[in-house]
Amino acid sequence: MNLPNCPKCNSEYTYEDGLLLVCPECAHEWSADESQNDVDELVVKDANGNLLADGDTVTVIKDLKVKGSSQALKQGTKVKGIRLVDGDHNIDCKIDGFGAMQLKSEFVKKI
Repeated sequence: MNLPNCPKCNSEYTYEDGLLLVCPECAHEWSADESQNDVDELVVKDANGNLLADGDTVTVIKDLKVKGSSQALKQGTKVKGIRLVDGDHNIDCKIDGFGAMQLKSEFVKKI
């Protein structure tokens, strides 16, 4: 049986593990149905492991220093209508009093 290459790293050494296909080089797992669609969705999780989606409302879980500002983003700040992006800071948002900024998902929790 000819298995598809990994959608993340394009490795040809994929193998089946139950219902999933697994890449031994980058440890990416996906279902055989996904490989037929070739859709690569961005998966972003909050500090508690909950999946985040565009438009969600999150809360900041610790005080964060804001580069270029003397103020800090305080714990408990509510952020509405987030947008997920690829990269190190994977949340784009607008915060009242601060404006547009990017946050890391590990410092927020979903409401």
